[in-house]
Amino acid sequence: MTDSADKPDDERQTDAPEADPAAPGVPPVGRKRHWLRWTALGVSVVVLATAGTGWWFYHKLDRNIRTDNAATAELRAYEKERPTPVAAGAENILLIGSDSRSGDNKKYGRDSGTQRSDTTIVLHLSADKQNAAAVSIPRDLMTTVPSCAKPDGTRTKQQFAQFNWAFEFGGTACTVRTVEKMTGIRIDHYMVIDFEGFKGMVDAVDGVQVCLKKPVDDKDAHLKLPAGRQTLNGEQALGYVRARHSIGNGSDTERMDRQQQFLGSLVKKVQSNGVLLNPTRLYPVLDAATKSLTTDPGLDTLKDLYDLTRRIRDIPTQNVKFLTVPREPYTYDPNRDQLKQPAAKKLFQLLRDDTPIVISHGRANASASTSPDSGAEGKEKKTASPQPTFKGTDAAAGACG
Repeated sequence: MTDSADKPDDERQTDAPEADPAAPGVPPVGRKRHWLRWTALGVSVVVLATAGTGWWFYHKLDRNIRTDNAATAELRAYEKERPTPVAAGAENILLIGSDSRSGDNKKYGRDSGTQRSDTTIVLHLSADKQNAAAVSIPRDLMTTVPSCAKPDGTRTKQQFAQFNWAFEFGGTACTVRTVEKMTGIRIDHYMVIDFEGFKGMVDAVDGVQVCLKKPVDDKDAHLKLPAGRQTLNGEQALGYVRARHSIGNGSDTERMDRQQQFLGSLVKKVQSNGVLLNPTRLYPVLDAATKSLTTDPGLDTLKDLYDLTRRIRDIPTQNVKFLTVPREPYTYDPNRDQLKQPAAKKLFQLLRDDTPIVISHGRANASASTSPDSGAEGKEKKTASPQPTFKGTDAAAGACG
């Protein structure tokens, strides 16, 4: 029997590494390598898990979006009649708020089997990515609605009718064609969002602040609020933007002004770093929006919407303008509207040419007057065909001014 001490030094060194690596006698270098291997494996698992979760969220949001291929086909069939784009790089997106009362929306009223566009906005994004104008079109505006395809395969005849009937007659395509015929503006994309989507977005940003001069108690709008500054949740916000007779003077004009102010506050909230830079807050906003969204094929992926959102996010808040097309009481029915000329033509021309819109708080629509300068300089300005101003607001002002 040979004593271990009689072994050569090289044999003793060879036997040592055979020991359990976890044993106290393992050299420090061996334990360090062992720890590094497990750390690398753990980090790899975390990275893969995170990537997998992100991929799952992406596809979930992407699948939420519905594509209206029928409207696209209808618009393609009338391509020769549609306006030609004027300003390269600028985009015009038609936003349609549907007032369907079916499904989850039935509590807001009786469903008669039809739906009309409760809110319609032409969103113009400038080519230089520095300006945006959201122009509301009154639902009671009298205009020419072209012949449109109906869901049952038949067609309507061209007629002079209330604007929001276009959506009832022929859906999104009919509304797009009506807007293009009225304004001469080429609509590049369209979105339709319903009640539930609006509510979800407001809730996702933890509510939007408004200011009320008087208390509101409107059973039809499911709305009861005290006077003063307050933050509305989604349900309250929906009642607030839809209420007509219980807030202000009861006119549709006042209701649209209120909608514009509220949208300004919502845009301001979404643009804040607290939402855009916080995934846990941004995801619910995107989920709510995409669940209730129907778009053309050019905006029906999450990437498309992300690119659009990023473009709007980069526009200075004070350069996001909200206004309504210049209108006046309809000649044959004061309860309806008609375009006020030549102010409406001037506005449409500015949008076609991608010229920034100048708004004036509290003044009549499309005032073509110049600033109240005096002296020779003022006279010179008055003869230089100044750009008209339009009553409106901006996202910086919001619903509380």
